[in-house]
Parts: sequence; C-alpha cells; structure tokens
Amino acid sequence: MAPPPPFLPISLSLLLLLLLFPSLPSSLSPPTHTTISPTKSPSSPSPTKSPSSPSPTKSPSSPSPSSSPSPTTSPPPSSKSSPTSTTLDPKQLTALQSLNIPTSKDPCSPPHTTALCDNSSPFRHLLSLSLSNCSLSLHLSTTALTSLSTLTSLHFQNCPSLPTPLHLPPSLASNLRSFSAVDSFKTLTGVFLSRLHNLTDLTLSAVPVTASGPGIILYNMKNLKSLTISQANLTGYLPRHWHYYTNLSHVDFSINKLEGKIPSSLTLLENLLVLNLSSNRLSGEIPSSIGDLLSLQNLSISANSFSGSIPDSLAAISSLVHLDLGRNRLNGSIPKFIADMKELRYLNLEKNDFHGIMPFNASFIERLAVFKIGGNANLCYNHSTLSPKVKLGIAPCDRHGLPLSPPPAKDASGPSSDDGVSSDDDYSEGDETGSSKKHHTHGPSKVVLGVAIGLSSVVFLIIFLVLISKCCR
Repeated sequence: MAPPPPFLPISLSLLLLLLLFPSLPSSLSPPTHTTISPTKSPSSPSPTKSPSSPSPTKSPSSPSPSSSPSPTTSPPPSSKSSPTSTTLDPKQLTALQSLNIPTSKDPCSPPHTTALCDNSSPFRHLLSLSLSNCSLSLHLSTTALTSLSTLTSLHFQNCPSLPTPLHLPPSLASNLRSFSAVDSFKTLTGVFLSRLHNLTDLTLSAVPVTASGPGIILYNMKNLKSLTISQANLTGYLPRHWHYYTNLSHVDFSINKLEGKIPSSLTLLENLLVLNLSSNRLSGEIPSSIGDLLSLQNLSISANSFSGSIPDSLAAISSLVHLDLGRNRLNGSIPKFIADMKELRYLNLEKNDFHGIMPFNASFIERLAVFKIGGNANLCYNHSTLSPKVKLGIAPCDRHGLPLSPPPAKDASGPSSDDGVSSDDDYSEGDETGSSKKHHTHGPSKVVLGVAIGLSSVVFLIIFLVLISKCCR
C-alpha cells in the first residue's frame, strides 16, 4: 500500500486548529490596509495604531487622536450657554441696555466687573453697579433707576458729562449703602446727598458740591463708617456734633474751603483711624483732647492756619503712623515724645514757627520714610549728634542752643562753613601756596638781572681799560 501524501497530516492539523480556535484565522490573516488622512504623511503612521494588533475599541476606519477630524464630522454640542442668555431679571436687563451698558454676556457672571448680583431665583437681581469712562450718550432715566432699586452700591468714575441734578427714586435712595463719584457730574447738591440717609460709605472726589457746609450732607447719615469729600470746593464749617457718628473710621475733607476750628466733639470718635483736614482754611489750636483718638493712625492737618503748640496728649496715640502738621503757624518747641512713637513712618513739621533744638537723633530720622522739618527759622539741630551732610533745611545750633547766623561774606579771615566750624585752615593753606608760587616766580628773574648787570659791568670795564691803554700810547 502506498504511504499517505506528506501534506495530509498537515492539512488535518490545520483543520483541527480551525475547529478549536475559530478566531485564529483573523489573527493569522495579513494586516488590513489603514486609510491615512490627507493631512498626515504616509511615512509617519499614527503611534497609537499597530498593523499587527489593531485597537479593540476603535474600528479600522476611525481616525487616530492626532489626525484631523473629517470635514463631515459635526462638532459636539457646546456646554456653554448662548451669549445672549442671562440669569438677570429681564426688567433690570432692559434698564442696563437703556444705560448703554454692554449686556452681550450675563452681567451676573464673571469676569463681568460692572455689576454684582444676588443669588435669588428664578432671576438674579443687581446689588452693585459701577460705571466708568461714561459716554456722552449715557442717560440716567428715572425709569431705568427705578428698575435698579435693588442696588446697594452705586459708583461713578470719570463721568464728568453726566447731567445734573441727579434724581434717584426714593426706593433706590433709601436702599443704597455705598455711593461714590470720582471726577464725575458737573455738580452735586447737599440736598441730594442728604437723601442717601442709609449710607455707610460716601466718597466724593473732584466733584463740585454745592452746600452751605458738611452738616447739611451728614445730618441724617448716622450709619456712616467712611466719609470722603475731597477737592469738592466745599465751604462752611465742620459739624459741631460728631457724637452721632460713632461708627466712623475714616474722615477726609482735604482740599476744600472749610473755615473755623476743629470741634472738640470730633475727638469722641474712638474708632477713627484716618483724619485728613489738610488744605483748607481752618484755624485755632489743635484740640487738647486729640489724644482721645487712641485708634488714630493718620493725622493730616497741613496747609491750614493752625497756631499754638503741639498738644502733649498726642503722646497717647501710640498707633500713629502718619503725622502731617506742615505749613501752619504752629509754634513752641517740638515735643520729645514724638521720637518715642515706634510706629511713626511719616513726619512733616515744615514751614511753621517752631523754635529751640530739634529733639531727633540720626536713628529716629533713618527709621522714617518721609521727614520734613525745613522752613522753621528759629529751629536748629545739634551738630554733635547729626552729621552736617544730612540736609534738614534748618541751621545748626550754637553753644547757647540758638541757630547759627548765616555765614559772613568773604574776607581775609575766610568764610565759615554751614556747620559753624571755621574753614580758615583751608584758606590759609591756599594762601601759603599762592605766596610760595609768587616767591618762586619773582626769585629767578632777580638773579638773572643781577648776573646780567655784573657781566655788563665787567665787559664795560674791559672796554674802558682797552681804550685808556690805546690813548696813553
């Protein structure tokens, strides 16, 4: 019998393998051809695909993560809301649009900085509105402001063309807690401001205010914590009664035309941190009770007409950082306790009538960021404790504690320096050098002259003798 063909066992083995492992042919089959995106080079296949082991989670036709999407593939739906969608009350949205405030995005969502809203539903409401660099088309209509009566803060900056008078609806005026206007409005009246009786923060700067005095404005504002009316052309006198405003921590009336004295009731504000009355027409003495302001950190009363001495009670204010008494008519000696104020960093005592010896040493002056004391003609410093190189604007003291007189005009003895020490030695050395130069300059000319005369005499004598000898022959 002929032996079976040699390929028969191999065929039977393959048939058995196919029955036992039906998925084996696919793994033994040649690799399928992968379609390459037109944007990818055929020589650089995707690193995430392998010809021998295709990914089980992707079909052969799906592109690799790094390949460009097909033009026919629709983008996934956006998770963001439409630009015109908003959570703001429709009435208030209409009011903002009437004020020409951009509302393409939700005013209640960050990074919107013009408005702040509450968290009420289904619609939120405005709590704060800030308008800056206003256009000429901005019109604060009563209808729009009525719709914004939920506001507690209203701020204007760089809006000088806003028409006045401004009419706030009573509901909005009573609901406001913070109102500010910086370089805005043509003018504001004291009557208008007095209607904002629930304010805790009032800030007016570079805004003309028409009022007979601050008292008209502050009469009903018993909840004030911060008050600034600066550069407002405000006239009149400071209010006499300050005990109603116990919450005040900041008072700034700088750069106005206020007159009169500082009322002693102002020192009852035990929570006051800042008191700025600079650049006015105030006069009189600093109240002796100024030391009752134990929390005070900044006291500025410069550029007024205050007189008298610095009250000793000021020593009780250990937290004082900024003390500005410059450009007044204060007199007397400068108290030594100022040098013991550990927190002090700004001290201005310039252009007053202080006299005597300045009580500050070099270590105290170096600790300050700003120190001004010039313009006090009768004040001097001890040049044994301070170097004359420190420019203070005042003269050094003599042995009697008085300012040295100005240096005399130049004379033979030489002028004196600014610190009172004579500088004759410097000029003596110069004079000696000068005379030495003169001596060396005239000395050689005399010697030459003498030698010339001597030689001339000898020559003349020889000639004379020669002539005589010839005549005698």
